Amino acid sequence: MSFEMTALLLSWVAILLLSLVVAGLVRQVHALARGPQPAALGLAAGSLAPGFDRLGPGLLLFLSADCGACPDVLAAAESLGGPVQAIFSGSALSSGLPVHAGEQALFEAYKIPATPFAVLVGETGRVRSAEPVGSAAALRELMELEAAH
Repeated sequence: MSFEMTALLLSWVAILLLSLVVAGLVRQVHALARGPQPAALGLAAGSLAPGFDRLGPGLLLFLSADCGACPDVLAAAESLGGPVQAIFSGSALSSGLPVHAGEQALFEAYKIPATPFAVLVGETGRVRSAEPVGSAAALRELMELEAAH
């Protein structure tokens, strides 16, 4: 086999391998473009609210004493009015609101991924909304949206 024929054969093999690599990369780019399905944050709207018999309807704020934004969110919640309760998995921050400390079971039941997290529970004992509130402004915005509905 001549040098030219060997070079041509190797070129075609290289082109074939590069085509397979590009096809694999294109497939990965398409998978990334679709993105991962987001994990559910908290309980879905309409779900039965765990501990409703003890907590009742209103805003449940899931907080942590170690959370940087939680003191500001807690202070903002105190000025909201209406039934608001602060729930902590461990030790609690002091507040003028009803505070429930050591409630790890509630954190798990409500599927709380991080703090601060707000859950609105309706009069029927069902979750109306559940979402993270990273600041006092986000909490106020959530409450304004709820009041509009």
